[in-house]
Amino acid sequence: MTDNREPARTPEDLARLFVERANARDAEGLAELYAPDAVLAFPPGTVTVGREAIRAVCERMVAHAPLPFVVEEPLPTVRYGDLALTSTRPADGTGGRVQVARRQPDGTWLRVVDRPELPADR
Repeated sequence: MTDNREPARTPEDLARLFVERANARDAEGLAELYAPDAVLAFPPGTVTVGREAIRAVCERMVAHAPLPFVVEEPLPTVRYGDLALTSTRPADGTGGRVQVARRQPDGTWLRVVDRPELPADR
């Protein structure tokens, strides 16, 4: 991880850091929020595996997404040891966003599974 980027010290930090980096159009910084072997269910209907592939998706996303991204209302985090399930109520009404984060040996957190868009009708 680049030394000048703030790490996620809690699983809840990940959503805020994602928004900050997306608004800065920092695709590399976004990718650093994911474990090297993470799985991202994006673009819709596809699965992107691995930090490098996630970085490429983030590059396309920040190049085309309207700004600003906003920090959405978080739902309570559910923890199980070094794993945490986080979710938010999307401002765009897509139904839900859910992530699984894992605590790293240094105590920081990275996303390992991310489903940014869960349709409201499911």
